[in-house]
Amino acid sequence: MSLTSDEIYQAADELRAISGLGLQYAQNEYDRARYEHALEIALRLVAGLDERPIQALRREAQEDNWLHASPAIGAEAAIFREGKLLLIRRSDNGLWAVPGGLVEVGETLAQAAERELREETGLRGRVTQLLAIFDSRLCGSKTKVQLYHVIFLAEAGDAVPGISPEATEAAFFREEELPELAAGHHVRVPLLFKILRGELPAPYLDGAGT
Repeated sequence: MSLTSDEIYQAADELRAISGLGLQYAQNEYDRARYEHALEIALRLVAGLDERPIQALRREAQEDNWLHASPAIGAEAAIFREGKLLLIRRSDNGLWAVPGGLVEVGETLAQAAERELREETGLRGRVTQLLAIFDSRLCGSKTKVQLYHVIFLAEAGDAVPGISPEATEAAFFREEELPELAAGHHVRVPLLFKILRGELPAPYLDGAGT
């Protein structure tokens, strides 16, 4: 059975996490050498996929080792109006997505969702409810590291969303008229409509009980 590139990235990410924690708590030079060797294997896998020099990946692993020892977190703000969900067209790939991004150090999850909404659409919204927590491995997100997507219901009155360097368009869509969605959003967005209708519990936790 052949592995997809996403599966290889995930395997390398898990190996980096094991290596990072092992190096942090290694008790002797022999353990350290084993974990460094495991890290080198993970970097070789990613270097092959990215076609990048392994030296650059070594620097990144040293500087951002926390990212490989613990999953990253993203926060998104879902705004519904008259049964329609606000989506933005991402400037990087032209696909549509719920406004959101990585949480910054010093922010709460809700603050991050409100900031991303403001930065991407100009809307000064207010988070009102936790809707869902998704695991990037289970919802089809194209990420090289494990990422938790935390999605909040938010309100922004009747303000009109605008564009930004990260979003070339912003519009509200009904469930039956969704545009082409970015990776991961093609799974999360339909579930958000079900959560809003009460067909799924809120907060929705993918992978719960498995």
